[in-house]
Amino acid sequence: MIHTDRLTLRPYEAADFDAYAAMVADPVVVRHAGSPMTGEEAWMRLLRYIGHWSVFGYGLFAVLDRASGAYLGETGFMDFRREVVPRIEPLPEAAWVFTRAAHGRGYAHEAASAAHRWMTDTHAPPATQCIISPANQGSIRLAERLGYHLHDRPEYRGAALRFVREV
Repeated sequence: MIHTDRLTLRPYEAADFDAYAAMVADPVVVRHAGSPMTGEEAWMRLLRYIGHWSVFGYGLFAVLDRASGAYLGETGFMDFRREVVPRIEPLPEAAWVFTRAAHGRGYAHEAASAAHRWMTDTHAPPATQCIISPANQGSIRLAERLGYHLHDRPEYRGAALRFVREV
């Protein structure tokens, strides 16, 4: 578990399903990553996230408001095994998604910064990466603030930008 001034980051739990499902069903939230998910799709993805921790020792954190306990989104690292062309190196992939209510409040930067410090301290990868849709200017700005640099443009779901951050 990680605490910042305003946030708590912890691995996902099954009890997070309703909040997670609501976030990934919101077309505004997922507009750069695909279509809104059904409850069944959200459940399967949440189970994947929970299981990732036991296999790799890291994963996505549920991000909660420290004062109220409200669910705000997620950030962390995964091994997504994306089918991109050309294939990308097997580095931990950073990710972040936040509820519509959390947008524009600095939560993503605060949470992702804390998750990056945790990953460096506990796993010491040589580098991390993130895959971002070229249309997702907010995520591109966040990646750059976190120290990522454009590395290449792999083919993934049409077009993608891959950013790499040396640790």
